[in-house]
Amino acid sequence: MPKANYDYQEHPHVEARKSVPPKLTHQKGNKTSLNDRIGLFITKKVGSMWAAYAFVLLTLISLPAAIASGNELVIVAWVAQTFLQLVLLPVIIVGQNLQAHESEKRAIATYDDAGAILEEAKKIQKHLTVQDEALNHLIDRIETIEGSTAKAPKK
Repeated sequence: MPKANYDYQEHPHVEARKSVPPKLTHQKGNKTSLNDRIGLFITKKVGSMWAAYAFVLLTLISLPAAIASGNELVIVAWVAQTFLQLVLLPVIIVGQNLQAHESEKRAIATYDDAGAILEEAKKIQKHLTVQDEALNHLIDRIETIEGSTAKAPKK
């Protein structure tokens, strides 16, 4: 009778995963170039509601001139090219930053879930090893019983 033995081989990714935690977008210690740091700084400053409020005030400077022109095209152009572009840009960046933050939280939760599943799988492997030992013990006993009944005289 074959023996019950499952030989668990840990995936090589498991050790690599332990040594390298997930990286966050703006985590300290990430190496970035000067251009990246400048871009990130400007994005953080422009991508704030305070920047949106400042841009609203800035656009209002040219509003009287647009209205005074009496030209509908100039007023529409002011709304589209000045107000909407300047004000919506930081508001959109704020929204994208919030979405990115939530996405990172979900990614970390998924990473943690994967770690928990891995630990559960390891416990299952240990359980299977114990079951293999119990099954092998039963198989040995059955073989012993079969051997003794085969040797017993027939009536």
